Amino acid sequence: MNSYVLSFKEIDKTKLMVVGGKGLNLGELSKIEGILVPEGFCITTEAYKKAVECEELNMLLDKLSSLQARDREKIEEISGKIRKAIEEKEISEEIKSDIINCLYKFGEKDAYAVRSSATAEDLPLASFAGQQDTYLNVIGIDSILHYIKKCWASLFTDRAVIYRIQNGFDHHKVYLSVVIQKMIFPEVSGIMFTADPVTFNRKVLSIDASYGLGEALVSGLVNADNYKVRDGKIIHKKISIKKLAISPLNQGGTEERKIELEKQNVLTLSDEQILQLEEIGRNIEYYFGHPQDIEWCLFDGMFYIVQSRPITTLYPIPEEEDSNNRVYVSLGHLQMMTEDIKPLGMSFCQMLSFWFGQNLKPAGGRLFIDGTYDLSSPIGRKVLISSAGNADILMKNALVNLMKNIDFINKLPKGKGTINAGTGALAWIIPAIKVYRKNDVKDIKDIITYNEKLIVDMEQKIKTLSGEKLFEFILKDTNDLKDVLTGPENMKMMVVGGFVSSWINKKIEKWLGEKGAADMLSKSVENNVTTEMGFALLEIADVSRQYPEVIEYLNNASDETFFDDLSKLEGGKTVGTAMEKFLERYGMRCPGEIDITKTRWSEKPTAIIPMILSNIKSVEETTSVDKFEQGRLEALAKKQELLGRIEQLPGGKSKVKKTKKMISVLRNVIGFREYPKYSFIKRFQIYKNALIKEANALLQKGLINDIEDIYYLYFDELRDVVKTQKIDYNLIAKRKEAYKTYEKLTPPRVLTSEGEVISGEYNTENIPEGAFVGVPVSAGIIEGTARVVLKLEDASIEEGDILITSFTDPSWTPLFVSIKGLVTEVGGLMTHGAVVTREYGIPAVVGVENATKLIKDGQRIRVNGTEGYIEILQQDS
Repeated sequence: MNSYVLSFKEIDKTKLMVVGGKGLNLGELSKIEGILVPEGFCITTEAYKKAVECEELNMLLDKLSSLQARDREKIEEISGKIRKAIEEKEISEEIKSDIINCLYKFGEKDAYAVRSSATAEDLPLASFAGQQDTYLNVIGIDSILHYIKKCWASLFTDRAVIYRIQNGFDHHKVYLSVVIQKMIFPEVSGIMFTADPVTFNRKVLSIDASYGLGEALVSGLVNADNYKVRDGKIIHKKISIKKLAISPLNQGGTEERKIELEKQNVLTLSDEQILQLEEIGRNIEYYFGHPQDIEWCLFDGMFYIVQSRPITTLYPIPEEEDSNNRVYVSLGHLQMMTEDIKPLGMSFCQMLSFWFGQNLKPAGGRLFIDGTYDLSSPIGRKVLISSAGNADILMKNALVNLMKNIDFINKLPKGKGTINAGTGALAWIIPAIKVYRKNDVKDIKDIITYNEKLIVDMEQKIKTLSGEKLFEFILKDTNDLKDVLTGPENMKMMVVGGFVSSWINKKIEKWLGEKGAADMLSKSVENNVTTEMGFALLEIADVSRQYPEVIEYLNNASDETFFDDLSKLEGGKTVGTAMEKFLERYGMRCPGEIDITKTRWSEKPTAIIPMILSNIKSVEETTSVDKFEQGRLEALAKKQELLGRIEQLPGGKSKVKKTKKMISVLRNVIGFREYPKYSFIKRFQIYKNALIKEANALLQKGLINDIEDIYYLYFDELRDVVKTQKIDYNLIAKRKEAYKTYEKLTPPRVLTSEGEVISGEYNTENIPEGAFVGVPVSAGIIEGTARVVLKLEDASIEEGDILITSFTDPSWTPLFVSIKGLVTEVGGLMTHGAVVTREYGIPAVVGVENATKLIKDGQRIRVNGTEGYIEILQQDS
């Protein structure tokens, strides 16, 4: 046979670009001992290339390549022209001859399935399942040739084109093979997933089965029985009412037929057949090395496999050296950063993750805390679940749900837990008591001054270092930093702040029935570096609004020449000076700042422009001093109101005295909670600047192609490259490719070593019908316009807007000056959005799953930050 046709037996792993994903998998399946695969052959991509070789089609492909997924009408128009041109073009005699010869060999009068097999299909990282067409029970050479052209054309259905655009595949570089496979006319057929498609558990195999051809089941036309098997035991059976089946016609093609009444509600497979299928599935999975989505049929008592493809919807599991049961908790949900983290960023998270250390495990471009040993210990379990609840209530509820799986939990290995807070906490108690008794805001100022001096000293030292000495210094400094940030001086403030805030909320709710009193009382406190940043950006807006030319330029600013262009405008130097002053103090911040590889504001000053413009649009001209004073007076008024009401209670005088002290301590210490992260993010920028110098040296020597290549190396790997001046660039290329997939994944809150995703849920009692439920973190009720913002640089906030986003971190704080309410998909009581909205007195609900999809931009909504829900009041116009 020449290059236009290959039998399944001739196909191996090197033939992907020749026969596509489906054809490749059929070739591999045919090699597995004991697996029956209906015989057939593939028409190679060389035939497709020849079929589409013409100037008209090339011009249409060029037009298609310039479109984006949202250009639906244009895609429909151009794709239709391409399909028509392919179907009307004659197949060359040379290709036709090879196909006919092959059909004579296999049986030209037999019935065949004609299936599309694209080169970007049925791959481990992109399945493209269902994107191209399949034709069943095709009989006769002329019919087969006709449907071959239909398959080629199906590479340009609207859905296939849009899928390629969304997944970054070039239309010019995706080719199509056609699979010609002998038909099996089964009594029963179905789909088998070697990992549960609902829970993603890799140890549970799921089988769907129904009568007739499997196409009815794949297309969703019929209901199917479902069986689940684990380790050779059937753990679940569900019988569905099966009213229809797809059956072959004698003259070719298929038809729907009704199932006899007595067969509609009986099991399609016996227990023995179910277990036989499990064995087949596990053999196929073992061969390919990935969980598989397998199409099978039962004919004359034998199982035939007609397709197998990787399951691409599974979240990767952290790699382990043993097979013990383990539980992983998403660090991203705790840190309000669920985006992917590059390897170098992961290294610094591991070095500076104060509570979890080296128990952080990478998977899918994210970091997970291995909470196995904590959950196997009664004390550790309590601490981990409680800590998770402070950050993300759905995570806490997921862990609670997991604890109900007694069999799994009882098999968790015992060992040293990840949370070591108990040991350090003893050292914080006495200093915390002293802070409470002394109640002097100067203590915080002194601690901040001391920490700032340490940072200045470190920056001076690191500037003189390079090579191995630099890496040694960073390792030592991060270790010293852990001691500083988790030492008694810093932690005593955090302990006291948490204690008095909790005391006030509990007592005020008990005495007066009012929730979240500490929120209002925390407004405009001193020494909060994050809210100070918001006020600082407000000052830039106030300066900028005086100069129309500057505002116009900010709407179209260029990164490369930003400050030079700005200085040429009236008022530009004044605004530029204000921005440079801001960046000098806050330039190390950015969205997702716990990843050291993220672009900082100092590296891209235009990133702060949307926040400046939003402040200009939505906030009346005012000074940050005025804004701060307004908040302080509101907090003072709230204090007086609460004390007045408490005084009327039994034992009112003693309660007032205690409450006064608590409020005073709260306002003196609570601002410090934002400083520790601010300080280590400051150090991140200094480390990064030093490492970028090393990257420049590697670039000059031609060892890397781009500065950002170092982001795809772990710290120790980069250290080794700098030391040896050698690098495996294939490793970087491989990781870059993997991260194209990782960035699209949504990390689960809780994941087991079996791959099972554990979910949590909310208590929806007393929630209005149709409302979206979350965690109430900042009291109050507000109505306004929903403004859905997925990226900070796209923010355009106007007066009365309520911000709807996935999560916030300190870089989002400047927007909080402009918004009236906040809703996030991720978060808890002590996460960034909660803390800052309480200080600003903005009602907020966090942890609202899929909020950015459920709430539409422009809708009028009501946010109840006291009870924790959102109501849609009016659809967007």
